[in-house]
Amino acid sequence: MINLRDLSLEETERLVVGLGQPAFRAKQIFQWIGKGKKDFREMTNLPEVFKEKLSEKCRIGGVETAAVQKSVKDGTRKYLFRLEDGNTVESVFMKYKYGNSICLSSQAGCRMGCAFCASGKNGLVRGLTPGEMLSQLLEAEADTGEKIGHIVVMGTGEPFDNYENLSAFLRIVNDKTGKNIGMRNITVSTCGLVPGIQRFSDDFPQVNLAVSLHGTTDEIRASMMPVNRKYPLNVLLSACREYTKKTGRRITFEYTLVNGVNDREEDMHRLSGLLSGMLCHVNLIPLNKVNGSGFDTVSREKAAEFQQFLEKKGIPATVRRELGADIDAACGQLRLGQSD
Repeated sequence: MINLRDLSLEETERLVVGLGQPAFRAKQIFQWIGKGKKDFREMTNLPEVFKEKLSEKCRIGGVETAAVQKSVKDGTRKYLFRLEDGNTVESVFMKYKYGNSICLSSQAGCRMGCAFCASGKNGLVRGLTPGEMLSQLLEAEADTGEKIGHIVVMGTGEPFDNYENLSAFLRIVNDKTGKNIGMRNITVSTCGLVPGIQRFSDDFPQVNLAVSLHGTTDEIRASMMPVNRKYPLNVLLSACREYTKKTGRRITFEYTLVNGVNDREEDMHRLSGLLSGMLCHVNLIPLNKVNGSGFDTVSREKAAEFQQFLEKKGIPATVRRELGADIDAACGQLRLGQSD
């Protein structure tokens, strides 16, 4: 059966017309989907006969909440969502001054093999469908009773390793008939898949791009991120400079600080040299410790020192704000805990 949450407005229209209904019914259905409705009986402006036809050919599926952790300090909620095939992914709902944001997953598992990341511990299972990505947002809105206006695709998985489904999701969630979330309110994070960056600059020049860097030499970066062996720093940063030139938009470089590995004074100097003159911003992240990784975190004071050095070199930098400190802060921990 066709999952309506996987369909764009145009695809929904083709479906509706194929079922013998006028095209405007597609807009009505798409609006109901964007409101999080799961039952055709709730679509009150559709004819009963048509609802019966829809129920024979279509379904409204996605994810269900398996567990949720709620912060009493800042309103952060961390979700473990179960997919229809039994796999699980995580999402995090966050409150900011500019509005609510969700960090959602693009894959069940991950095959990138980053040494410090819990999400890829058990490898890749599969990519999520557009509807499964959309459902994470819809379920969080239903649970909190609050509208979400910003999206970060930075949860479980590598988004560019599931490019087609990611693209379909972005277009669905941006559609004015549905959720109508602006492209500039969406950020997609990659570990550095260069072909994906190049394609993304053409397809979605208004969507924000974040690139996980985490190392200032090929040796350091490759020890933490196997992707660096295929796309070393000079190749990656060349693609990033081309991206900023083509789109006119800055890149956010995610830099996870690991004690004794990439947090030294020489790393500060190398990083400022690598990024000199680039339209970018550095997001410094004290490592969330993962058991068995062999890596340790740094203090907030150390992160602030790193930030101040970059700022003096003319490179905008921030230390990631700690959200949900009283729940399970590290990405992947809730999912892994449930599967142990």
